[in-house]
Amino acid sequence: MVYYGDEIGMGDNIYLGDRNGVRTPMQWSSDRNAGFSRANRQKLFLPVIVDPEYHYESVNVETQAANPHSLLSWMRRMIELRKRHAAFGRGTLEFLHPENRKVLAYVRRLGEEQILVVANLSRYVQYVELDLSAFRDMLPVELFGMTEFPPVGERPYFLTLGPHAFYWFKLQPQRVLKAPRPDEPADLPELVGAGDWESFFTETGRPRLEEILPSWLRQRRWYAGKARRLKSAAITDCVKVPFELTSAMVLTVRIEYGEGDPATYIVPVAHASGDRANELLKKNLDAVLCRVNDGVLYDAMSDRGFPMGLLDAIARRRRFRGTAGSITGTPTRLLAVLNAGAGALEATLSTAEQSNNSVVFGERMIMKLFRRLEEGENPDLEVGRFLTEKAGFKHIAPVAGSLEYRSAGRPAGTVGMLQGYVPNQGDAWTHTLHQLDAHLGRADLGKDEVPATHLEQAALLGRRTAELHLALASDPDDPAFAPTASTMLDQRSAYQATRTQAGQVFQLLRQFAVRLPEAVRADVKLLLELEGELQARLRAILQRPITASRIRVHGDYHLGQVLWTGSDFVIVDFEGEPARTLAERRLKRWPQKDVAGMLRSYAYAAETAVRHHHAHPDPERLEALSRRWRGAIEAAFLGAYAQAAGNASFVPAGDPERRILLEHFLFDKAIYEVRYELNSRPDWVGIPIRGILDLMGVT
Repeated sequence: MVYYGDEIGMGDNIYLGDRNGVRTPMQWSSDRNAGFSRANRQKLFLPVIVDPEYHYESVNVETQAANPHSLLSWMRRMIELRKRHAAFGRGTLEFLHPENRKVLAYVRRLGEEQILVVANLSRYVQYVELDLSAFRDMLPVELFGMTEFPPVGERPYFLTLGPHAFYWFKLQPQRVLKAPRPDEPADLPELVGAGDWESFFTETGRPRLEEILPSWLRQRRWYAGKARRLKSAAITDCVKVPFELTSAMVLTVRIEYGEGDPATYIVPVAHASGDRANELLKKNLDAVLCRVNDGVLYDAMSDRGFPMGLLDAIARRRRFRGTAGSITGTPTRLLAVLNAGAGALEATLSTAEQSNNSVVFGERMIMKLFRRLEEGENPDLEVGRFLTEKAGFKHIAPVAGSLEYRSAGRPAGTVGMLQGYVPNQGDAWTHTLHQLDAHLGRADLGKDEVPATHLEQAALLGRRTAELHLALASDPDDPAFAPTASTMLDQRSAYQATRTQAGQVFQLLRQFAVRLPEAVRADVKLLLELEGELQARLRAILQRPITASRIRVHGDYHLGQVLWTGSDFVIVDFEGEPARTLAERRLKRWPQKDVAGMLRSYAYAAETAVRHHHAHPDPERLEALSRRWRGAIEAAFLGAYAQAAGNASFVPAGDPERRILLEHFLFDKAIYEVRYELNSRPDWVGIPIRGILDLMGVT
């Protein structure tokens, strides 16, 4: 029972007669008469509460609505959670009878849903042993935090409860959230409902869909939480976006983890039936979420019509409203120029592995859909717009428009970005691997010299990198991009960030060591033993003042973020490292971070090329040839970068400072790579681990 005002803990005026104590004005705000009336206070039928403990200036709806930890916010979450589980309202009721009579326990059942409620009726701490033998091997999951408790076994289930505390547990089979994706259409989960497909996105239809999403999300290349324990997936908004003859529901899905901050992902879902559904089941099963009454629900990004609908939304500045927010398209002046090209546009989904999805429109434009939704403008859009419109930097894909998601009281988040398409022969990673594979393939011919074309192209990339940094530092009047002088606080911040990340990575390595490929376990063991020495090496950045200024940088610079046109390089993807927060990625840093990122990428290429030749009869010669190639390439890149950067404010003064910064960011990048690979590609984790050991001089 919730009486008038109980939702904010308002209290009653017990000195009023009859039932007038619960008929006082509602405390809406701290304004005059608690925001209930603008009338003279003496004219109110009953007085507002001015008791010191319950005064309307401190206890009111406005204050509590703005506080996520208030009683009102807690009450809203309680009601929302209860609505999500129909067993609370319509389920059968089965009382348990523990020996401790101060603890009330019962089970509510409705269909497959089983909820255990345990409440302490005492004002003191209590313990209870429950007979849950009927639920043996089931996993109790606490509903508020989706925390998994130990499974039910043979013995009575033991719990302790604080004064007047309670638990709501969902009793479910173990590992229900860890089920693998089906390999056959017949194994897909199924949603059954009385309405059409859109009914599954209503308040009553979402819970079942939210149970299906986790296993599907874990198989996505762009999902970054593979190494974290997923507790729940909640649909927080549904935005209907029309395209061709149908429409998609763009979902914002909030993921709660067992530890750390939650994350929100963009999942556009469309419906197909008949022949289209059968085609998806046969040719693109991976894109299908589930079966429904008359077809399937699938990822709309696999349908060419949906990206065309998004392109139209940007060009026409359309706005689509959802249940909690809206998606708005915004073009730049460049879009009109690109749209004026000859020929019809056709959408082609990129198959490249990345943390988002890209669609090419007739080799005139390319759109990127950011799967991770964050509050604030994505750095890729912000930096791309600056380089396009202010700096005039030509070696990027120019920005032509954007899609933003807005909800009440929160900064807009970037959903998508439209850019001009740059004709190319693929990314520099693929180009470099082809060159290196050919070079290593000639190992038997005694050709050890690094080809001149390899060195020339590395030098060209070094120059383009320096020119990028000069462009990013070119506007001293723009607070977001103006170079900033370095302080010891900046150095300590860089040290603490890397030190903290290293601690987290070592914890992950201990957790995942036994699951990693056997070939890398020896290196993992060695690295774990050297944790103290690594932490000591990281302190070098604190040993002397840094004179180089800090600027905006690429943030996730490697060969995969550079396109090779056949004669030059084009730099793309200014989003930053996906595992870092948006605020971190927008910080100004020393540009040696980008330089270190590219050197680490060349190291990845060298290691990968050697793996391609794993059957070579002389692996030691191959390793030596690879190391020689890497050393020559790094020297060419660094030399050209230094020459092009000249005496810019961000260039370190002298070799000691340059060496300290470069080594710090090489360690930082390699440590980041270990975490990234553990989350996304565990089979690759040996490369960054070996990179850290090489930096420490361990063979």
